[in-house]
Amino acid sequence: MSFNLEAHRPELDALMAREKAKGGALIPVLHQAQELYGYIPRELQDYIAQGLGVPQSTVYGVVTLYAFFTTKPRGRHRVNLCLGTACYVRGNTENLDRFARELGVGVAETTPDWRYTLEVCRCLGMCSKAPAVMVDKTVHPNVKPGDIPTILGKYE
Repeated sequence: MSFNLEAHRPELDALMAREKAKGGALIPVLHQAQELYGYIPRELQDYIAQGLGVPQSTVYGVVTLYAFFTTKPRGRHRVNLCLGTACYVRGNTENLDRFARELGVGVAETTPDWRYTLEVCRCLGMCSKAPAVMVDKTVHPNVKPGDIPTILGKYE
C-alpha cells in the first residue's frame, strides 16, 4: 500500500488554513489527517509541518507520543482488545489469542488483505462488562473465545 498525499490534499490544505488561524492547530490537524488518510506517514508529517509552520521534529514527537496516532496503515477494521485490569483478569488474553489465530496476525499487525488490524489498549471504560473488545467504534461486552467467529462475521 503506497501513500498518496494528493488523495485528500484539498481537504487537508483547507483544514490547516482554518486551524492555523485559530492557533494550537497541530493536534486537531493530525486527528483529521489520520481520519482522511488512515495513518500519518513521514511524508504527511513533513507536509503538515510545512503547512503549519512548525518543526518537523515537533510533528514527529506528537505523532509518536500519542497512541491514537499511527505511522503505519491499518486495516479497514480495527480490532482492539482491552488488557486493563478487569478485562485481563476476566480472560481477555484468551480472547486475544483466539483473535490472533482467527486472523493469522499478532498484535499491531494487519491481515494481508488489509481487512483487520489487531490492537490492544489499557481501558475501554467497560470494566463492569469485561472482557470487552472494540471493533471499529462498536464495543462488544462479556466476550468469550467462542464468540469471536461471530464477532468477526459481522465485519466480513
